[in-house]
Parts: sequence; structure tokens; C-alpha cells
Amino acid sequence: MASRRLALNLAQGLRGRTGGLSVPFRRGLATPHSSPAIKTETTTLKNGLTVATQYSPYAQTSTVGMWIDAGSRAETDETNGTAHFLEHLAFKGTTKRTQQQLELEIENMGAHLNAYTSRENTVYFAKALNEDVPQCVDILQDILQNSKLEEAAIERERDVILREAEEVEKQLEEVVFDHLHATAYQHQPLGRTILGPRENIRDITRTELVNYIKNNYTADRMVLVGAGGIPHQQLVEMADKYFSKLPSKAPETSAYLLSKKKPDFIGSDVRIRDDTIPTANIAIAVEGVSWNDPDYFTALVAQAIVGNYDKALGNAPHQGSKLSGIVHKNDLANSFMSFSTSYSDTGLWGIYMVTDKLSTVDDLVHFALREWSRLSGNVSEAEVERAKAQLKASILLSLDGTTAVAEDIGRQIVNTGRRMSPAEIERIIDGITEKDVMDFANRKLWDQDIAISAVGSIEGLFDYARIRADMSRNF
Repeated sequence: MASRRLALNLAQGLRGRTGGLSVPFRRGLATPHSSPAIKTETTTLKNGLTVATQYSPYAQTSTVGMWIDAGSRAETDETNGTAHFLEHLAFKGTTKRTQQQLELEIENMGAHLNAYTSRENTVYFAKALNEDVPQCVDILQDILQNSKLEEAAIERERDVILREAEEVEKQLEEVVFDHLHATAYQHQPLGRTILGPRENIRDITRTELVNYIKNNYTADRMVLVGAGGIPHQQLVEMADKYFSKLPSKAPETSAYLLSKKKPDFIGSDVRIRDDTIPTANIAIAVEGVSWNDPDYFTALVAQAIVGNYDKALGNAPHQGSKLSGIVHKNDLANSFMSFSTSYSDTGLWGIYMVTDKLSTVDDLVHFALREWSRLSGNVSEAEVERAKAQLKASILLSLDGTTAVAEDIGRQIVNTGRRMSPAEIERIIDGITEKDVMDFANRKLWDQDIAISAVGSIEGLFDYARIRADMSRNF
């Protein structure tokens, strides 16, 4: 089983972001899995379930999985953590297979079965030899529709998830980004964590788990994806055999309606000072773009211009972006990562910085925001072309293997309703100019409210008003 955000490294990068990139993702030029001759086919069953495939006739393996338009955002304050809890229980036995039988069946095929939960999606997928795909689809339908959710298994998993929560709390980047969401989307579904608070993990009941499945695992919110050597029509026939009895539409509960309401981005900050942590860990973000926003790829190019930096790497002085040059020359940070994280109707665009130079934290923040300001009126053609090349390469290189292709198909169709072809994405990126980047920065970065999340030795971080004032300065 994957950790709660396994694929966010594919999707939005480092579990929720993408080393900077948050792309619908990763396509590009011709590869065995994304050449112009290979297309994505889709079929919608009578009950509304979408089947999407990219068939590669020479592939000997396939990845099949179910992408579900429901994650922690579909929960309430009282049930927060349910989606992730269900992910754990999916492999603990069904009415047809015990946990041991399930594990043995997968082991005997030499297949891989996995799952993950994010704020907006839940995913269950398997990778196997082509001849074993029907058996994998049978297993997927079984765990999705017939999980026993036994009380004994629920009680065992409570301790497992609580230990997982303890491990997450030790990962400063995870903590900073969870707090960033919590402050940017205060008291709203998107602001909740994926694991949920400890009290919820301790108290979640079988009834709540069953209700979550009933309210969210419906055909109109699910996409069955295949990538590799599985022909489209064959997967459609399997879908019709195994998933035709899925309810066609999600009930319009209050939680469902609230999850579909566009959240308000709130300029604010949250600071957790802990001087036993030797570094200052700071994320700053403005409201970004959704998956469907016309500025989606422009935001990614702007993010690539700001770039990433890691002092520990041998190429640290030569990482390309102006900000990395300034940071390295003045020894301001251990690392920084720009990010553009998208959701169905909003996003976060910003930078995450780590430094042990505690006396110059304010300088680090100042230079980062100065770089944002520069994007509003002083961007060269050369740096835009470099950023575009990096973006296209990242998209292309990430589509390596059937699982990455399936991830790309599922995420795009669940979030946007269609999968953009590699050629289409290339055309869009190629068409972005320095004027487009400056226009984006003027509308989205210049003098905009910001959300700040800071953890560690952060005494030297200026107050919110001072940092916010930097957003409206001409540098």
C-alpha cells in the first residue's frame, strides 16, 4: 500500500507538488507509451463509468486501475480521514477473498497491487503481465465493491494509521505543506489533512466507512484506466462485466455539495516555532490555477523560471535560475523548490525554502519575493525558452512505463474530463511567450494576498504585514 500521497510526486510533485512541477502531466514527444501513433481511447458505460486506455501492442505488461474523484475533500470535519482509512482496509479481505488469499493471489501472479489517497482523488491500481489483467480487474472490483470492513481489521488499522501519522509529523516538508493548506483554505474541505486528526482516526466507525463508499464510489466519479498491452475493447468488456452494477450518480449530500464549492483563498499565516529544529522551513504561496485554467501551463513555465535549488548538489552554482544564483552566491538557503499545485477549481503557486542561516531568513524571503516581482515586468526570451524546454523534458521523462501513463490518463480524465495528447501539450507550451509570463505574474503574483506556513527556527521571519508589503513593491 502506498503512503497517503504516493502519486502526488507524479502529480503535484513531491507528494502533492512536483519537484516543482504539477502537470496533468508528463507527456511530451514520442516514447513507446506516448508516440503520436498511440492514442487514448475512452468509452462511457450506461451507468456513467468511463473506461480509458492507451494500448501499446508491443508492451508485455499492463497497468490497470480505478481513479476516483473523491479524497479527503469529500469528507466532513467529523469524518476527515475516512478516505485514507478505507485505502488501508481495501486489502484486508472481501466477501470473496480473505486477506491471505488476496495477498497470495497477487504474489502468484508476480503482480503489484497498490493504492493512494490525495485531497481530491483515491486510486487503486495493479500492474501485471497482460494475460493476468482480467484477474487483476476482478481483484480491483472485489476490493472496491465487496470489502468486508471487519471490526477487527478496523481496530488493527487504527494503530497502523496513528503510527503513520507520527512518521508524517517527522517529515518537515509534509508538515509545512499541510499547514499551508490549512491556513490558505481555513475551515474549508481543501484545508483538511489527508490522514485526518488523531481523534478522528481513533473514532472512525464502520458505518462512516460504508457511507463514504456509498456516497463517493459511484460510476459518474470513477474512471477505469488501462495502459500497456491491454486492448481498449477488452477492458470495456471487463468493465461491463464487473462494474455495471455501480450506482450511476453520487448522492448530493451536504459534504458532496460543499466539496464542489470553490474554496476561498485566505491571505494568512501559521507559524510553529521550535528552536530544537536547526532549520527554518518556510512555504509562501499565492492562489494558483486549477487544472482547467487557461493559465495552467503558463503557471508551470513561470514556476520553472523561479526554479529549484539544492546546495548539496554539485551543480548548485549552475542551476539556471536567477534566484538560485543569488541564493548560492550569498549562501542564503540549503534548498528551495518552486511549486504549482493544481486542484479542480483552485491551486497554490509558490516556493518552499529551507535554511540553517537563521540570521538571514528575512533576506531569503525578500529575494524570493523580489524574483516574483521581476516576473511581472522583466522576463527575457532566453529564460522563458529554457523553462519551456525543462517543462517539456519533465513531462516526457515522467511518462516512463505503463504505471506512469495510467497515472497520467486517470488524473487528467478525472480532473479535466479529457486527456490532452502529447502533441497538444507541446503546442501549448511552445506558444507561451515572455509576454504571457509577465501577464500571468501581473494578474496572479503582483500585489496578491499570500499564505505562509513556517516551522522550526523561524524567529528571524518578518511578520505577515511586512512580507505582504513586499508583494506590491517594484524591485
